Amino acid sequence: MPTIAFETFVETLRHDDTLSLSPLRVADALSLPLQDLAATAGVHRNTVRSHPESPKLQHYLREMLRVMSAASASQSDFNRVLFWFKNVPIPSFNHKTALQLIAEGRTDDVVAYLESIQSGYVG
Repeated sequence: MPTIAFETFVETLRHDDTLSLSPLRVADALSLPLQDLAATAGVHRNTVRSHPESPKLQHYLREMLRVMSAASASQSDFNRVLFWFKNVPIPSFNHKTALQLIAEGRTDDVVAYLESIQSGYVG
């Protein structure tokens, strides 16, 4: 997989020519089953396909991008950011992944954690 930048990645997530993010493209980028994306976003599984512009779903997708953006500030290879986001447990958060923490509503905590690491502080 070629190295991509965060900005390039975000453009690939655009839902057609709208101002919305495509949940299908986000799920595809993370190799995440649609039902898992729906569950972590707290929406019905049919919402992902039939109502991709749902405010709750769009909010969740934007929260995901906030964390990815913060993580990409210290990692130029965005493919590595995606891998970290989905798979790497964070010891300071009971070894939960960023994806799990966002589902718990802890986006601000994850962003603060990443910013503290980038500033030279840990956890």
